[in-house]
Amino acid sequence: MNATKELARPGGAAPPRRPRPARMKPADVMRVGGSGLRSRPMRVFLSALGIAIGIAAMVGVVGISTSSTEDLNRRLAALGTNLLTVTPGQDFGGGTAHLPVESVRMIGDIPAVESVSALGKTDAKVYRNDYIPQQETGGLTVSAARTDLPESVGAEIVDGRWLNAANSRYPSVVLGPKAAAQLGVHRAGADVRVWLGGQWFTVVGLLAPNELIPSLDSAALVGWSAAERELDFDGYPTTIYTRARESAVEDVQAILGATASPENPSEANVSRPSDALAAKQATDDALSGLLLGLGGVALLVGGVGVANTMVISVLERRSEIGLRRSLGATRGQVRTQFLAEALLLSALGGLGGVLLGIGVTTGYAAYQGWPAVVPAWAMAGGVGATLVIGGLAGFYPAVRAARLPPTEALATT
Repeated sequence: MNATKELARPGGAAPPRRPRPARMKPADVMRVGGSGLRSRPMRVFLSALGIAIGIAAMVGVVGISTSSTEDLNRRLAALGTNLLTVTPGQDFGGGTAHLPVESVRMIGDIPAVESVSALGKTDAKVYRNDYIPQQETGGLTVSAARTDLPESVGAEIVDGRWLNAANSRYPSVVLGPKAAAQLGVHRAGADVRVWLGGQWFTVVGLLAPNELIPSLDSAALVGWSAAERELDFDGYPTTIYTRARESAVEDVQAILGATASPENPSEANVSRPSDALAAKQATDDALSGLLLGLGGVALLVGGVGVANTMVISVLERRSEIGLRRSLGATRGQVRTQFLAEALLLSALGGLGGVLLGIGVTTGYAAYQGWPAVVPAWAMAGGVGATLVIGGLAGFYPAVRAARLPPTEALATT
């Protein structure tokens, strides 16, 4: 029978093969996917906006956190992480211990110590003039300061000069920025005086804000010998500031307490001011992690919006799908078309979100005075995340469109 059919055909030719469907090139896929998005601009915009908000939140949080870290690193590089402080703890009776008067000299004898200085707290109070009631102290402290203090703590003078061998023996004072503002002192000079310890002190200098030692901002600093003579200062240091070589900070920190107080090492507290800045940064990083999680939730919500848009698009374009299938389009081509639309929609939202996140980071960093830093991995990861979300959100609608029978689709027209 087969032989008879073969003889019945002209020349005994083989039966004609069904033509293979044309393959869609990447450019064709992009063009077909783009045309579907252009036909619904408002819906596409709203869906892309949902994706963009999630990506902008994630990129912004990472960028702001990175910018803050970069600012911290720069500040620490300028301030130095090699500053150590020694303060008196409690004695066995529960009272406040005293660091020996010789503790500054003994710490200075450590080979790895580059500089050492100290402050001594006094009971004196400082006022703008002698008409201010004594109970209105304003929380300002008065401390005796050594002349080499700026070298150790990195203090800077914005007006006037620091205490030196000449003026530190007389009633002279240097004010921190908060203390100066509270006392209404805006400049230093021989004619500018404050009422300190029951007598007039001349303001010889004003300090700049000190980030490592913020307590200096609210302090009035007088010379060591003047404090002993005029303010009944007992001469015991209450805070010793030590600069050690960067490579030996840990070693110096380990022996600093015993060196400052050889007889009672447990009564000396040793700390590192830069650790407080690092701890603050760790707190900021924890908050950034929370905000990053919220950005991820927003991204998932945006993905749901993409899925909703694509499902509605399939329902509205049933006749188009049926017509394409009738003209020879395969299920794979239809599936590719709708998947391409979902990916393009997500990519638009991702790119918009990255640009928005960069803008937010730049604006906030400029407001805070930070360097604006957005990691490349955050930008690439943001776009990559949107493509993954878009692919997952568009897969089901694309499969549903591909399985739609042509006759059923055309019957809905």
